[in-house]
Amino acid sequence: MSFIEMIKHPWPWYVAGPLIGLTVPVLLIIGNKTFGISSSMRHICAICLPAKIPFFNYDWKKEIWNLFFVTGITAGAVIATLFLADPEPVQISPKLAAELAGYGITDYHGLVPVQLFNWPALLTLKGFIMMVAGGFLVGFGTRYAGGCTSGHSIMGLSTLQWPSLVATCCFMAGGFIMANLLIPYILSLNF
Repeated sequence: MSFIEMIKHPWPWYVAGPLIGLTVPVLLIIGNKTFGISSSMRHICAICLPAKIPFFNYDWKKEIWNLFFVTGITAGAVIATLFLADPEPVQISPKLAAELAGYGITDYHGLVPVQLFNWPALLTLKGFIMMVAGGFLVGFGTRYAGGCTSGHSIMGLSTLQWPSLVATCCFMAGGFIMANLLIPYILSLNF
């Protein structure tokens, strides 16, 4: 199997998990750095906003490595999308496919259903709820929790931080409630 073929397919949990898990001690050993993605938005705002807002008034140059890390993630996503994408539809459970078809969702070629996430859908109430309100809630929750799922669930739990355990439990509970109760309700609305 060639290298390109190897990276085109998902890696098993017993390979990907330890690689992600080893990121934490490597960052701590290299320079007492913590892993997290959402903090990069704070760094960008600190760079771009000249206002004297206390939250953005810190030495962001010490955290510039985080911006390179996020840039690498973005570049990797672009490369994967352009050169490594599988033209076949995303494989989902037949039971889920049948449930989504009941809501009129049948296109799984991307990571998100085309019928829900497109520019014309954004101008509908359902699209606004899903994209704008959902995006706001993710951003608000990240700020309120003091970090994102990767920061708390990978970095925080591995360093035995009690707030990260609480945040991770809340992330999981919110995900279960959203996926099983709220999304079916929102998708069933006809407006």
